Amino acid sequence: MIYTVTLNPSIDYIVRLDEVKVGSVNRMDSDDKFAGGKGINVSRVLKRLGIDSTATGFIGGFTGKFITDILESEKIATNFVQVAEDTRINVKIKADAETEINGTGPTIAPENLADLESILSSLTAEDTVVFAGSSPKNLGNAIYKELIGLARKTGAQVVCDFEGQTLLDSLDFQPLLVKPNNHELGDIFGVTLTDLPDIEKYARQLLDKGAQQVIISMAGDGALLVTRDGSYFAKPIKGTVKNSVGAGDSMVAGFTGELVRTGDVLSAFKWGVACGTATTFSDDLASADYINEIYGKVEVEKL
Repeated sequence: MIYTVTLNPSIDYIVRLDEVKVGSVNRMDSDDKFAGGKGINVSRVLKRLGIDSTATGFIGGFTGKFITDILESEKIATNFVQVAEDTRINVKIKADAETEINGTGPTIAPENLADLESILSSLTAEDTVVFAGSSPKNLGNAIYKELIGLARKTGAQVVCDFEGQTLLDSLDFQPLLVKPNNHELGDIFGVTLTDLPDIEKYARQLLDKGAQQVIISMAGDGALLVTRDGSYFAKPIKGTVKNSVGAGDSMVAGFTGELVRTGDVLSAFKWGVACGTATTFSDDLASADYINEIYGKVEVEKL
């Protein structure tokens, strides 16, 4: 079973209007409300691929029920830990300039954390766990070291989608996959990365530090998979960019789902690229039909 862990999920409230006038009443042209959170996105895309998963993490209040209702409607299994305070709302204003107002999220009580630790401690070597996104403020991202360690003690594989020090810390647990973009990779090593040979060089350093596979996403410039057996470049696919939110999560879902299903790393990379690209060209997470359409356009070459 694939588990996705979202410690600080959200309702993503998208508001659209021509411009925002500060200090005045603004009326939106349209709005949408989505179940947000990186792990939740992974579970939703996995379901589109016909792959079951269980979404876990912390959830609370009427906002949390909105999220679990959506997942239930999509027939996605959940095993969230209920907390006393409401799950956060992130407001994303799409106007003349894009503006985001992100909630802080609930306070996680010690007994809540213990409940999640119990879930992760009950996994087996047949499981794969996707850890992704930020942690509630009172826990801090350092909590991931403990949670990932608990999962690994059961023999489960882990996928870690983080930035910066949290990503580096995760390498101690030999993650099945890490997936920074080229800018995040450069920030880790204090360099600016634009050329493919340099990106490959520093990605391979993540392998040396413990990662089993590394994908570097490069937005409109394609994607790079680096393994101990070789490096593979996915050529960029042309299309109209509509949505950057969830594209990386979709890539993680496509790669993880196919790798767990078949064990074929190269096939997993192609499905990851297809899912990430399809979401980039969609208003929300990509549909199954569109993912399959984009898959037919994926071209990968060995470097």
